[in-house]
Amino acid sequence: MPTIKLGYAPTRRSIFSAPDAIKYRNLTRDRLVELGIEFVDITDINKEGLLYDDKDMVRILEKFKAEKVDGLFLPHCNFGTEYVSARLAKELGVPVLLWGPLDERPEPNGERLRDTQCGLFATGKVLRRFRVPFTYMTNCRLNDPVFERGIRDFLAVCNTVKTFKSIRILQISTRPYDFMTTMCNEGELLERFNVQLAPIPMPELIETVKKCKADEKEAVAEVISYVKETMIIKVTEEQLETVAALKVAMAKLREQYSCNAVAIQCWNALQGELGIMPCAANALLNDEGVPVVCETDIHGAITALLVEAAGMGKSRSFFADWTIRHPDIPNGELLQHCGPWPVSVAKEKPVLGYPLAFNHPGSLTAEAKGGNLTLCRFDGDNGEYSLLLGGAKGTTGPKGMGTYLWIEVDNIKRLEEKIVTGPYIHHCVGIHQNIVPILYEACKYIGIKADFYDPIEEAVKAYLRGEDVPLMQ
Repeated sequence: MPTIKLGYAPTRRSIFSAPDAIKYRNLTRDRLVELGIEFVDITDINKEGLLYDDKDMVRILEKFKAEKVDGLFLPHCNFGTEYVSARLAKELGVPVLLWGPLDERPEPNGERLRDTQCGLFATGKVLRRFRVPFTYMTNCRLNDPVFERGIRDFLAVCNTVKTFKSIRILQISTRPYDFMTTMCNEGELLERFNVQLAPIPMPELIETVKKCKADEKEAVAEVISYVKETMIIKVTEEQLETVAALKVAMAKLREQYSCNAVAIQCWNALQGELGIMPCAANALLNDEGVPVVCETDIHGAITALLVEAAGMGKSRSFFADWTIRHPDIPNGELLQHCGPWPVSVAKEKPVLGYPLAFNHPGSLTAEAKGGNLTLCRFDGDNGEYSLLLGGAKGTTGPKGMGTYLWIEVDNIKRLEEKIVTGPYIHHCVGIHQNIVPILYEACKYIGIKADFYDPIEEAVKAYLRGEDVPLMQ
């Protein structure tokens, strides 16, 4: 699980009860500790440990920047001071979580101690004036289930945004000539999103593979041993060694160029030099949480990084083609690729052998596990970028080649039209988790449109509001 650090800046307003605000700042802190959340407190800034003064705000900002917090948590422990909260959020420039503990019953004489909900309304408006995107967690009690879920979801949003802001992709060679679909605008990706590419030529990869065979024998042997434990081998020992050396080489180059994903020209120059497909090597790295995508699909690599980050390490993602309609199920579809999916998503022991459309060995064949999935695709053209989002469930179907999974969606015609009319292509990334709300919320921070292939936006908003979780009495 990645570690995400929150800046904890509980706030109050002077005209409401300061003792009650201090009480709730401490109760909220204790709940974060109980949940195992890493955070930076502000008890050294003033004796109350609360944000309500401009001078304190400057010191809090300096502390949070020095601590490199990934998100800002603004609990309104009474009404709260909306203008200093908004200034802090604006200057800090990280995802913001706005929340306050549910107000108690008024005193017998009609007095109210906190008016937290009213303060949340005020801060939401001022954040909008400052053009600060923020996440709202519903007004609830600290022990309500929706509180824990909301905090953990926000951590996943922070992780997704943090990952997006530091993307650096190892691009191994150019895109295949036949794949105009996978072209990207490198300059625009850098200028708009700080997405950086580290392009290397195919000969550099080939040379590194050869050096790994000669100089990294122990590392190559470890990969071979793992493959023999987890796969059914239908290649020669020499071919298996090359698969293992390719995996070690790509890992080495990724580290050398400080990248967090790889996009490789998987055919056909590589086969002429090494005599194998890279699919199994890709699968091995994918299973370690390092996305490797095919056909030099830079947008696909970005998608995989977003999905891995949103999933918080709970399961691995897989890079797939939308291929054909299901022959028997009206809303069914085949997700498939030559054989790069992680072993951990397979429901059977994968076969290391030959892919469907190529004559060289080195790909996996295995049906993936079923269950509920999130499917998505980051893409863009003509200066506009969006994230295609939706759900699906695994289903049964005819035997396939490569790594594959038959899925069912709500409306295949609607999905098909969405992909054809764009800006998407035949590639997507899947994961066995429901991370649609996380990705939807992250889109507001990274500045792209969340684009659903099913009309589920209102349901996603309802989830984020916690409407499916009853408040405790």
